[in-house]
Amino acid sequence: MNDQQIMDKLKTILITYLYVELSKEEIDPAANLQAVYQIDSLGFTELRFQCEEQFSIKITDEDFMPENFRSLDAVKSLVERCLHQSVESI
Repeated sequence: MNDQQIMDKLKTILITYLYVELSKEEIDPAANLQAVYQIDSLGFTELRFQCEEQFSIKITDEDFMPENFRSLDAVKSLVERCLHQSVESI
Protein backbone atom coordinates (compact mmCIF):
# COMPACT_ATOMS: atom_id res chain seq x y z
CA MET A 1 0.00 0.00 0.00
CA ASN A 2 1.52 3.33 -1.03
CA ASP A 3 1.40 6.72 0.74
CA GLN A 4 -1.52 8.01 -1.34
CA GLN A 5 -3.62 4.89 -0.71
CA ILE A 6 -3.01 5.15 3.05
CA MET A 7 -3.92 8.86 3.08
CA ASP A 8 -7.02 8.24 0.98
CA LYS A 9 -8.19 5.56 3.40
CA LEU A 10 -7.51 7.83 6.39
CA LYS A 11 -9.56 10.62 4.83
CA THR A 12 -12.38 8.13 4.19
CA ILE A 13 -12.27 7.15 7.88
CA LEU A 14 -12.57 10.81 8.91
CA ILE A 15 -15.55 11.36 6.63
CA THR A 16 -17.36 8.07 7.24
CA TYR A 17 -16.72 7.27 10.89
CA LEU A 18 -15.83 10.64 12.45
CA TYR A 19 -18.39 12.63 10.45
CA VAL A 20 -16.03 15.28 9.11
CA GLU A 21 -18.27 17.06 6.63
CA LEU A 22 -15.70 17.85 3.97
CA SER A 23 -14.63 16.23 0.74
CA LYS A 24 -11.36 14.32 0.62
CA GLU A 25 -9.84 17.16 -1.39
CA GLU A 26 -10.73 19.70 1.33
CA ILE A 27 -9.08 17.77 4.16
CA ASP A 28 -5.60 19.08 4.94
CA PRO A 29 -3.30 16.23 6.03
CA ALA A 30 -1.16 18.65 8.07
CA ALA A 31 -4.07 20.22 9.96
CA ASN A 32 -4.46 19.59 13.67
CA LEU A 33 -7.25 17.01 14.01
CA GLN A 34 -8.49 18.36 17.33
CA ALA A 35 -8.30 22.09 16.59
CA VAL A 36 -9.41 22.07 12.95
CA TYR A 37 -11.75 19.06 12.71
CA GLN A 38 -12.95 19.02 16.36
CA ILE A 39 -11.96 15.38 16.94
CA ASP A 40 -12.42 14.65 20.66
CA SER A 41 -11.13 11.82 22.86
CA LEU A 42 -13.91 9.48 21.74
CA GLY A 43 -13.13 10.38 18.12
CA PHE A 44 -9.46 9.55 18.60
CA THR A 45 -10.43 6.19 20.08
CA GLU A 46 -12.65 5.52 17.05
CA LEU A 47 -9.83 6.62 14.73
CA ARG A 48 -7.49 4.14 16.43
CA PHE A 49 -10.06 1.35 16.10
CA GLN A 50 -10.76 2.11 12.44
CA CYS A 51 -7.04 2.23 11.61
CA GLU A 52 -6.57 -1.16 13.23
CA GLU A 53 -9.54 -2.59 11.32
CA GLN A 54 -8.93 -0.96 7.94
CA PHE A 55 -5.17 -1.57 7.82
CA SER A 56 -5.10 -4.87 9.77
CA ILE A 57 -2.61 -3.48 12.28
CA LYS A 58 -2.34 -3.23 16.05
CA ILE A 59 -1.75 0.20 17.59
CA THR A 60 -0.22 -0.33 21.01
CA ASP A 61 -1.15 1.74 24.04
CA GLU A 62 2.37 3.21 23.88
CA ASP A 63 1.70 4.40 20.32
CA PHE A 64 -1.74 5.79 21.20
CA MET A 65 -0.24 9.17 22.08
CA PRO A 66 -1.25 12.71 21.08
CA GLU A 67 1.78 13.26 18.85
CA ASN A 68 0.84 10.20 16.75
CA PHE A 69 -2.70 11.50 16.27
CA ARG A 70 -2.03 15.24 15.93
CA SER A 71 -2.66 15.28 12.16
CA LEU A 72 -3.42 12.86 9.35
CA ASP A 73 0.24 13.07 8.36
CA ALA A 74 1.17 11.85 11.86
CA VAL A 75 -1.44 9.07 11.74
CA LYS A 76 -0.15 8.02 8.30
CA SER A 77 3.38 7.76 9.67
CA LEU A 78 2.10 5.63 12.55
CA VAL A 79 0.16 3.36 10.19
CA GLU A 80 3.22 2.96 7.96
CA ARG A 81 5.35 2.08 10.98
CA CYS A 82 2.78 -0.47 12.19
CA LEU A 83 2.46 -1.98 8.71
CA HIS A 84 6.23 -2.29 8.50
CA GLN A 85 6.40 -3.94 11.94
CA SER A 86 3.69 -6.42 11.02
CA VAL A 87 5.57 -7.41 7.85
CA GLU A 88 8.79 -7.86 9.86
CA SER A 89 7.08 -10.15 12.35
CA ILE A 90 5.94 -12.57 9.64
